[in-house]
Amino acid sequence: MSGIEIVNGIVGAVFGILFATLFQQPLQDVWSTVRRRSATSLRSLTYRSDGTVSTWSSFSLGPLHTSALIVEGDGTHPIAPGAMRLQVLEGEVVLPDDMAPWRAEIAAEEELRGQEPAVGVRIWNGPRYAVESLAVSRTPLDEQPDVLVRLRPTDYFTFLAAQQLDRRLPDGTTPRARYLDPGDPLSAPAFLQCSFGVNVAVVTADHLLVVNRRADQVRSGPGLWGASVNEGLSRHIDSAGRHAPDLHDVARRGMREELSLESHEYALYLLALVLDVDRRQWSAHFSAHLKDLNGEALRARISRGVTDRWEHQSQDYVPFRPADVMEHLLRDDRIHHWAPVAPALFHLALVHAHGRGAVERAEARAVRRAGRTGRS
Repeated sequence: MSGIEIVNGIVGAVFGILFATLFQQPLQDVWSTVRRRSATSLRSLTYRSDGTVSTWSSFSLGPLHTSALIVEGDGTHPIAPGAMRLQVLEGEVVLPDDMAPWRAEIAAEEELRGQEPAVGVRIWNGPRYAVESLAVSRTPLDEQPDVLVRLRPTDYFTFLAAQQLDRRLPDGTTPRARYLDPGDPLSAPAFLQCSFGVNVAVVTADHLLVVNRRADQVRSGPGLWGASVNEGLSRHIDSAGRHAPDLHDVARRGMREELSLESHEYALYLLALVLDVDRRQWSAHFSAHLKDLNGEALRARISRGVTDRWEHQSQDYVPFRPADVMEHLLRDDRIHHWAPVAPALFHLALVHAHGRGAVERAEARAVRRAGRTGRS
């Protein structure tokens, strides 16, 4: 090797060291920035390609998906009595001409059941209410909820006819396709919303959640697991045609008829207004905490007789702790057999009793366990 080559090698090495010292870190920083911006752009493109996510999403818990849309309330603070008002409008709900024959079919079937007991249990056409419209606002000073639900008179046969949302009309469409907009779940004609009721999560004095399974012979949700108490508004019982129903009074009636509990035996809290968007059924969600009766005493009370025993066929008593209730909701033999609004009801009751943070942590752990065990 000549002297010139040695000098050139030394000079090249010096320049290499200087280049690395002066420019390597800036180049790395530039490359890192380019990669980060590229990844961000890719994520942005991916997010946009998924479309806009609606804030009106129904309640879900990992693999458990429901059609329950929580319209007002989150469980953290009860809704004060009087903050959710009902107004009854004049004029009964009328089905469209092409749906009216469905109601006539139901009436004829039930008349046949009355004449031929072997055909099955007859369903009576009780007077009910349909939801005409909903107005939600906040009080000006403390921003507490102020909810007005406008109702119209209807009956049970109209409700059963309107529940056939996917039945074909003469023109080939369905009531769901013709009258409902998935992007606007709160807007629907009154004749498709002939159901308003209350659901109560009952907790015993020894902290057990009462979970009931609906009887097989009921027309709505037969065999499904659900609320401790479920009661529909009745024009005959809850208002007698003279005044609008009071939701707390309806819940107390359900507690008395289904569990033989009197109002002085529990504390009652209104937690939310919920809509089953698939069936167009409205519900006020309550929790009730028994003051003295434990699970054993409640079972003994029920064994001595209840007014509406036929509505339920079995009960579970679940420790009222977030982890236990979440595990119960996601059980393999339960996850596909819940009434649509029940999981949201139990979630809200847990939040009211234990706080949102504790409940959400328990839900996250339960969902992870469900994922590991492959539940779907």
